[in-house]
Amino acid sequence: MLKPRTTTRRRNRGFEETHQSLIETAVRLLSEKGVEALSVSALAREVGLNRTTVYYHFPSRDAMLRAVKDWSTAQLARGMEHDAPQLERMAMITHFVLDNPELIKLWIDDFIAPGDIRERYPRWDELVSGLKRSFAASDPEVDAEVYAVMMLSSAIIGPRIFQNSIAPGTSAAEIGKRFIAEHRRQLARDGLQH
Repeated sequence: MLKPRTTTRRRNRGFEETHQSLIETAVRLLSEKGVEALSVSALAREVGLNRTTVYYHFPSRDAMLRAVKDWSTAQLARGMEHDAPQLERMAMITHFVLDNPELIKLWIDDFIAPGDIRERYPRWDELVSGLKRSFAASDPEVDAEVYAVMMLSSAIIGPRIFQNSIAPGTSAAEIGKRFIAEHRRQLARDGLQH
């Protein structure tokens, strides 16, 4: 008896590794040359694959950019992990922002786009709930959603503004040190330092 053919596409064993490698290469190209220079063809040339193979992973340029944005969101989300020490999380976010300016532009565009933020940042409700719990006893009037927006905006946009417009030429390490110190002071003032 013949088995019916399945309609689901089977992926080869190296699909996930290749997919991740393509995303990381796209991130590097984007950082080096900007979003305008990033294309499926450019990515294929860079990794030495034919375009058909890259299209198998990303059916369009938009799909490739979505994967890059998702990757950057995952990297930034690591800075929100409660298991990691607070100082380590702040440093991770600040350095990621400073080291990946073109990627952060994409992420900011996505962050401010219309639509439910939970679709782009699945841990939003967790962040807001944690802030509400933290402020419940000390200052229940704090608007946790607005506070979360302010925290994320200052952490993501602040170092880039400082680097580009306030103190050009200042090293990323120095900017990171200064921003982390101020974030720690703000969190301590608001009773969120731990």
